[in-house]
Parts: sequence; structure tokens; C-alpha cells
Amino acid sequence: MPFAQLRDGRLHYEIAGSPGAPALVFSNSLGATLSMWDSQLPVLQKQFRVLRYDTRGHGQSSPTPGPYVIEQLGRDVLALLDEFELGRVNFCGLSMGGQTGMWLALNAADRLDKLILSNTAAKIGTPEMWNTRIETVQKGGMKSISAAVMERWFSADYRSSSPDAVAVIQQSFERTNPEGYAANCAAIRDFDAREAIAAIQKPTLVISGTHDAATTPADGRYLREHIAGARYVELNAAHLSNIETSDRFNTELGAFLQS
Repeated sequence: MPFAQLRDGRLHYEIAGSPGAPALVFSNSLGATLSMWDSQLPVLQKQFRVLRYDTRGHGQSSPTPGPYVIEQLGRDVLALLDEFELGRVNFCGLSMGGQTGMWLALNAADRLDKLILSNTAAKIGTPEMWNTRIETVQKGGMKSISAAVMERWFSADYRSSSPDAVAVIQQSFERTNPEGYAANCAAIRDFDAREAIAAIQKPTLVISGTHDAATTPADGRYLREHIAGARYVELNAAHLSNIETSDRFNTELGAFLQS
């Protein structure tokens, strides 16, 4: 099983595609793993060297002591790029992964070609909301919030039409290390790039979900309006639009990367 060694832990990753192809990095949402990108891999690895990883505290990556900050998660990505001697990459992050992408675009722009910010926001939620989430998970574990999270991640129509797919993802969510999850909640809680994102100069695609209550279309349009030249696409999905509307997501992603 492949791991990249960090100064204080290790990151689990998977890499696929031709070594000579342009690189594309996928960064997962809070409570997910690199497997959330399974629907993207068969399509994108034909044209890109696709690098997926479990964010610190998730999946098989180290749940180092928290709290974390988004800068820390961004520097983990840079360490992973150095591991593979990848100079510049395309980066696609969803939700928390999107905030990691914003940090990279603002602080390590020389390592990026194009940026995809999916179902994310420059500021997500309130400190009170995140503190309550942290306390709930620390007291009751991941199962105490998993049903509510699935309702945010997927629209009612998708939960009804694809219950088996949702069940698999819920089981993966419930296996997340509670302390790792809480540490990442703190990173999102403390991240606010609303005043900074106008400095992003990379070609950017913003993807929102019409039914996303966590990072709303209004949040996506804010990114589009404040990042010069950003494109905006709204999909008929809730929070995990790359799963719920995978075909359309893949089409939009591929068209943007090839443009």
C-alpha cells in the first residue's frame, strides 16, 4: 500500500495514468477518502497522471494530533508533489479539498496550472456550528452524525434511487477516525479566504450543486465573482456532485482541463 512519509506522519495515496501525462490531483471532502473519486478515475486517467490521496486524519493517512489548519493540509499536498517530483499540476478539490486548493493558489501558485473548486466556499459555516460538530463527534463517534451528513451530501432523489451507493459511502464515513475528523473540522472552522481570493490568478472552474445546503450555489457564485475569469457550472446535485452527477461532472472537468 503506497504511503508518502511526512515530517510528522504519512499520507496514503494512489497514482494512475501515464507518467508522461499532465498531472491532476484530487483532494477529498471532509469525512471522505480518495475513493470518492472512483467515478472520475476511469475517464481522467486516459489523459492525465491522476494522483489521489487521503487527507491527513482521513482514510489510511495518519490521524496526527489536532487541531489542523488549511495551510497544514496545503503543505501536505506540496510534500506529496515533491515526493513525485511534480512541478506543476492541475488541482481539483471538493469542499475541504477546495479550500486546500484556494490556499495552494494563494501561496504556491507556481505549483498549479488549473484549479477546480467544487462544492466549496471561501468560508464554510460558523464557528459555533463547527464547535458543535466537533463536540458531537468526540462524544458520540462518527455514527452519531452519519445519517445527517448523508442527507447533506446527497439529494433526496439520489438517496432514493441509489440507496446501495449511499450505504457504501456512509459506511466509509463511519470508519473515519473521530479525532482526525474533529481536527479537520477545526481547519475548516478557522479558514476564511473571502478577502483573499481575488488574488487568485489561475484559470479556475467553480462547480456548485443546486441542492447543496452545505456550500450553496451562492457560495459558488461568490467564488466566480471574486476570482478573475473563473467559470461557473451548477449541477443538479447536492454536496458530492462528483458522485451524484458523475457523467456531467466528468464532462465539465474534462472540457475545462482541455480548454
